[in-house]
Amino acid sequence: MFMIVAGFGFRKEATVGSLEDAYKRACEAVSPAFLATVDDKAAAEAFRLFAEDIGLPVKAVPADILKQQTTITQSTASKERFGTGSVAEAAALAVAGDGARLLTARQVSADKLATCALAIRENT
Repeated sequence: MFMIVAGFGFRKEATVGSLEDAYKRACEAVSPAFLATVDDKAAAEAFRLFAEDIGLPVKAVPADILKQQTTITQSTASKERFGTGSVAEAAALAVAGDGARLLTARQVSADKLATCALAIRENT
């Protein structure tokens, strides 16, 4: 068995459509068990509505935990604000837990307002 987590990073201007687009780009053939993002974004209205629409629970990750994750992507803006190269990748890895690896690097919505990345962990 395994667990898949969809991690998100997004700008405050992101809409439900932005989040859906990033999600669809990352999750072509898989179904995550959880959605994850940095704790100060978890309560954003668009993210909350998106999570309700697809029926997945949200896990909020403290920003200091994001810094501990190794990401593929290295966004300057993300590094400056959160201390990680990708909020989406770091959130997915943090929630998936020890031994997790990225299944996909962050995928960017067409409007460039949201990103989604997948992490997977084998259940042992």
